[in-house]
Amino acid sequence: MAGASAQARYRALRAEQRQERAVARLVISGVAGSMAAGLFGWLPGLAAGLALLLVQTLYFRVRPGTVTSWRRGAAAERRTGRRLSRLDPAYFHVLHDRALPGGLRGNLDHLVVGHTGVYAISSRRWPPLTRLRRADGRLWAGRRPLSRLPVRAHRAADVIAGRIAAETGQGVEVSPVIAVHGGRLPRGGILFDGVLLHRAERVNRLIERQPVLYTTVEVAAIAAAAERALPPMIDI
Repeated sequence: MAGASAQARYRALRAEQRQERAVARLVISGVAGSMAAGLFGWLPGLAAGLALLLVQTLYFRVRPGTVTSWRRGAAAERRTGRRLSRLDPAYFHVLHDRALPGGLRGNLDHLVVGHTGVYAISSRRWPPLTRLRRADGRLWAGRRPLSRLPVRAHRAADVIAGRIAAETGQGVEVSPVIAVHGGRLPRGGILFDGVLLHRAERVNRLIERQPVLYTTVEVAAIAAAAERALPPMIDI
């Protein structure tokens, strides 16, 4: 399932921090409520305490941090997965949340094997106003350079291609694609060092409109090889 390992990681981190945060919220709200009660009476104090508790709960849910990043990352993977599920199953096989071979850290969010090629797709989310661009020979998200992102995407695609080739006995090219959620991109996406950054909602169209490379039999063989080479991340 798309985003399964990211969702599991988010839940584990949330569980670790839930009790600590709950105690902190109750203490802060209780102190604030007691102070307000001393100044204005018990009813305003109770209202102030409850209001502060609600504000803290909302803040901890949306503030930047590791837990929030995992939650949003898992959501982006699920959205990409839903879009990829609309590809015609007669021509495309889609795998989600696969462990990367060759000692690579992390996972591959999505792998599409179809008659137009093989695509290693990573889902990434940025704030809505973040502009992704090429400048000075580098890839940028706003003012922050994205030095590792294309390198990791390219390396993962190369390793996957090697594993599939070893399974099938024939060379296979795997195209690295980053499905972008939130950030701003040119309509045609950005091609950087062989890695294509493309709007997540347009990835299906991109894949479907490429030239036909494989027959149905070849697609089935490559997809089966990918299943053997890339176990589900949630099982690792």
